[in-house]
Amino acid sequence: MSQVDSILARLLALHPKRIDLSLDRLQRLLTALGNPERKLPPVIHIAGTNGKGSTTAFLRAILEAAGLRVHAYTSPHLVNFNERFRLGQVGEGKLVSDAELSAALEECEAANVGEPITVFEMTTAAGFLLFARNPADVLLLEVGLGGRLDATNVIDTPLASIITPVSMDHIDFLGDMIEKIAFEKAGIIKTGAPVIVAAQNRDALAVIERQAARLKAPIKIAGENWTATEERGRLVYQDDNGLLDLPAPKLYGRHQFENAGLAIAALRAIPQFKIPPSAYEAGMTKADWPARLQRLAAGRLVDLTPPGSELWLDGGHNPDGGRAIAAALADLEERVSRPLVMIVGMIATKDLSGFLNNFAGLARRLIAVPVPSADKGVPAETVAEAAKALDIPATSRGTLDEALDAVCKLDLDPPPRILITGSLYLAGDVLRENGTPPQ
Repeated sequence: MSQVDSILARLLALHPKRIDLSLDRLQRLLTALGNPERKLPPVIHIAGTNGKGSTTAFLRAILEAAGLRVHAYTSPHLVNFNERFRLGQVGEGKLVSDAELSAALEECEAANVGEPITVFEMTTAAGFLLFARNPADVLLLEVGLGGRLDATNVIDTPLASIITPVSMDHIDFLGDMIEKIAFEKAGIIKTGAPVIVAAQNRDALAVIERQAARLKAPIKIAGENWTATEERGRLVYQDDNGLLDLPAPKLYGRHQFENAGLAIAALRAIPQFKIPPSAYEAGMTKADWPARLQRLAAGRLVDLTPPGSELWLDGGHNPDGGRAIAAALADLEERVSRPLVMIVGMIATKDLSGFLNNFAGLARRLIAVPVPSADKGVPAETVAEAAKALDIPATSRGTLDEALDAVCKLDLDPPPRILITGSLYLAGDVLRENGTPPQ
């Protein structure tokens, strides 16, 4: 166990719940630390249900291509906890080192003096220490859960707030109606700061617009104030300031055109930034975000697949995420036809049938697996039964290795397109077992 892991294990004992949405505990700790959240570089705050990480990746790639130093705070991690903290430097930023992160966490632990606090609140405070003490031009701050009461929401005056697509997820914490969830996401909107909003469910958008109007925050909405579309294999972005004809995003899937457009719209709404067209072009081709329709080209698990097959990985786990994955797979099928075999593991807090329904009629076979790194994994047999109820032929296996062996025994011609999906926990397990963790 690394020093970071040892500290995190110790911090888990400080609060009986992993999630307990509140700002009081964190504000107490930040005061004890000298309020590092007031000494941060200018902040772009990002909330939403799907697409936060990809949008952040596009923002970072564009800003770095423009020569700016970019901090980034994202969650969850896939393999190593350090992935959550990226420190800006000229060129491409770097993940925080074990020594730097351990020191920041121990400083927060000492200042907290044993008071109740969640691990996410503690690690957010550690992030603020790191980001305040290392110079940068901008901090990309991704919400952990919700927005209004999320630990990141102690920033008074962001450069901009971004809200990616809002959908039904984390209903135990955010509410069981899209309007309630949108209200929580809209909690990051601040007085006078521009808010840039992805295409939304109509009811969700109405909530966001009301909050922006109440706080006199200028709002820019996808489809109304800008468009980002695929034309002849390129991304064409247009708003009142003109048109950008850009390369297709490196991240695969038509939804990534929308995420890239959201990032571009945000940067063009911030008067402090003067981003040249060349930086937008470079950002499209350099943006990288693991486990989002990531094709695995080499590694231990790849070696277990049938010769000539493709192995893809996506951490999508809710109905809207599944819809985006299915649409991307349908596009791939039109280009190169292959039988689709899915390996799926999910956790119990997600809408199992709602996610799987997107793949009815698309998947030739589904093989369910447990998610060993998750506390509340759905039994593989339960996942398989849910797939069968949707007329997706399904079976279950105990490990990823066994699932890939089962794919080989299907003896499909042409060799299959294999997608491992259903959980970011599972995606992390895949990258770890494949020997290809995020760098």
